Formats: sequence, structure tokens, C-alpha cells
Amino acid sequence: MKRTTLFCLLILSGLISLAQDDTNTPTFSNEFMNIGVGARAFGLGRAMVSHVNDATAAFWNPAGLNHLESDFELSLMRSDYFNGLANYDYGTIAASLKDESKIALSIIRFAVDDIPDTRFLFDANGTIDYDRVRFFAATDYGFLLSYARKIPVFGGLNVGGNAKIIHRIAGPFAQSWGFGIDVGVQKEIAGWNLGLFGKDIFSTFNAWSHNPDEIRDVYNLTGNTIPTNSIEITLPRAILGVSRKFSFFNAFHLMAALDLDVTFDGKRNTVLRSNTISIDPHGGLELGYKEKVFLRFGVNNIQQLTDFDRSQYWNAQPNLGLGFVIRQIQIDYALTDVGDQSDALFSHVFSVNIDFNVEK
Repeated sequence: MKRTTLFCLLILSGLISLAQDDTNTPTFSNEFMNIGVGARAFGLGRAMVSHVNDATAAFWNPAGLNHLESDFELSLMRSDYFNGLANYDYGTIAASLKDESKIALSIIRFAVDDIPDTRFLFDANGTIDYDRVRFFAATDYGFLLSYARKIPVFGGLNVGGNAKIIHRIAGPFAQSWGFGIDVGVQKEIAGWNLGLFGKDIFSTFNAWSHNPDEIRDVYNLTGNTIPTNSIEITLPRAILGVSRKFSFFNAFHLMAALDLDVTFDGKRNTVLRSNTISIDPHGGLELGYKEKVFLRFGVNNIQQLTDFDRSQYWNAQPNLGLGFVIRQIQIDYALTDVGDQSDALFSHVFSVNIDFNVEK
């Protein structure tokens, strides 16, 4: 156990050493890649790093792919935000290889479609012509290629990693390409599941290219500076997780999970924070019956808010979830921000996981 702890601390210290004290580095970068995937995860308050064991592990902790038992597993998710204004979609296909390693390919899309472009609203005579209104989309894509394998160190350690490509499009005005690396580990010790996931461990660099011809006239009229090509840096993030499952009455189980998100991009509105490091705890409970029916509750997005009278108070986002397994199909649903208690995104989340076995 001491060697496992030392291994995890080495990864964490490497992430801290890569954090940059740069005022030009944004505090929030590529945040669409941190929303989460799978309705089960949302129901559990996004606490997944230590125990995730299905195809969504490609997102939460690729080391969890080692728990796949089927030849192939397909995972799909659909969610709408801001009353349907934004669409969030996710899909992954995971496969078991002959050497007992696992691979997965995932796609994430977060988009606001059909945004009106009113630059040409007035015709040459100064008359409003709504037929001249154009539409564009602001779309973010994430592509993940994952690999996982169990290695014979520390009594058997699940490890995995992602190579990811980020592509962001702001209509005809700008676009960016980025590349990053994620690394994760999982280990079970005396019934406890431990996990560590390092995202963007070498920082992710988004190269933005702008199309000044599309905005030159508007910017000149308003006195704004025309943006130039630039590099956006996403600093490393570490997520530490612990969970345990308790069985009772021969048919029921209760699983408790807690994750700590550690960011190094400046002060955030989290429970623990400094000018360099912020720590955001979130957790959940899952009650299961015969591994077929599941009821979930989770809490995340714990923040300190300021009221109109300048008084401060703590707030959190509660979530509920349900899950059903029918043969090789698992269907999950989550209602995030139950009772509209938080300033976070309110959404209904649906996802499905399907196992496939190839007859030999």
C-alpha cells in the first residue's frame, strides 16, 4: 500500500510542477471537457474516478476500462442545457483486445446551433430585411483515443491513458485545434477502491486562428481590437477518488464515492482554494438491487455565494438518478440540480450502455 501511495504522489507532484503561474493563462479553458458523461455519473455527483468500470471510463479514468468483461461496449448520452439552447452529446466504443488490454474511441460535442448573425440585417437602403439574417454554430469537439492495461506492479495496478484532440469552432469567425494527454490509475486495497486521474498532464495547447475579414468592419465601427491568432493553454488537473461498496440482505448493495478535483489554474470558487490551487469535493451514493435496479444521489458544485445584502452562504447542487439493466443493456437517467438549488446547469440526462460479445 505504501508503494501505491508513493506512486500516486509522484504523479500528483508532477502535475503540480507543470502548473504555471502565468497571468495570461485562462482560469477556465476547454471546460466543456469537464462537464462529464453518462447519466450514472451525474446522478452520483460526478464522483467516478475510483470505481468507473464501463465504457465511460474513457472519460472519467481510462484505467477503469480494464474492468470491461464484454468484447465490445457502446455508450451513448444526450443532454440539453439552457432549455434546449445548447446540445451536449457523447459516444464511445470500447473493445477488449486479445492480450487483455482495452482500447476505446470517444467523441464529445457541445454546441449552440442556429445563432443569428445580424451583421447583414440592413440592406443597401438601410431597411431591415430579416431574410438577410444568417445563422452559425459555436461548436466544441473532443476526440479521445484510450488505452488501458493491468500491469504487475504493486500487486496489480490498473493504468490507462488518453490521447485527445480538441477542435473548437466559432462559426466562420475563428477555430482552434489542440492536443493533450491524460493518465489514470486505479487500485483496490482491502475493499477500498482508489483512483487518480491526471488530465492535460503536459498542458493542452489550443492554437486559435481567426478570420479577421469576417469581423473587420464591425470591429472598426465599434473601436475594438481585431483578434489575432493565439495559443490558449489548458493547465493540468488532478482528480483523486475513493469509494467502497457494501453488500447486505444478499441482494442489495450501497456504494459510496468521493472525488476531489484539484486544479492548478488559479483561484476558483471551491471549498478549498488559494491563488494557485483549488480543491473541489463532490460525492454520491448508489443503492442497487441484484445489480439490476439502481437509485442514486449525489452532490457537487459546492460554492460560496453572495446574497443581495452582501452576506455569504454555501450552496450545493443535488442530483438524483435511476438505472436499469435489461440483459446486455443498461439505461440510466439523471436529474441534475434537483429543486433548482444551485446556479449550475439544470438538465435531464439520458444515457445507454450496450454490451456486445462476438461468438467464437
